[in-house]
Amino acid sequence: MREHLVRRLPEGKKNAPKETKLSPAPLPSRQAIFLFLARPENLDTEEQEMVRQLRQSHPKVDLAYDLVQQFAQMLRTRTGEQLDAWLEKVRASQIREFQSFVVGIERDKAAVVAGLTLPQNNGLVEGKVNKLKLIKRMGYGRAGFPLLRQRILHAL
Repeated sequence: MREHLVRRLPEGKKNAPKETKLSPAPLPSRQAIFLFLARPENLDTEEQEMVRQLRQSHPKVDLAYDLVQQFAQMLRTRTGEQLDAWLEKVRASQIREFQSFVVGIERDKAAVVAGLTLPQNNGLVEGKVNKLKLIKRMGYGRAGFPLLRQRILHAL
């Protein structure tokens, strides 16, 4: 814990060790997730280097990166017919975190395949529902239904 905190200290602090060279702070998980999900061609050279280092750190990380990129490509190109082959690769990978993802996909596979192949989505409806909930929360405790009705009609 101490070494982790010392890495975060500015170099000018009197408590910072000067004789030991610590490794750089590990990559935050959110940034690693962003790098895994991003298109490789859209990453700058520093980010590409981080991805390369992550992939070289462990064979399972490299396999996970490949699986994530394949799924993202299915989403981008709407090629849901490749889902069964991808699910088999994930099962064979024995990566625990992906196994629960596969179970969730298998539960509602028809909807996932439709989402990966059809151009229709419910994004507009979800946006309207989100706006309605926000208006409802803003009016909590103020007045009754008539004010809520007016605010919703005015917002749409």
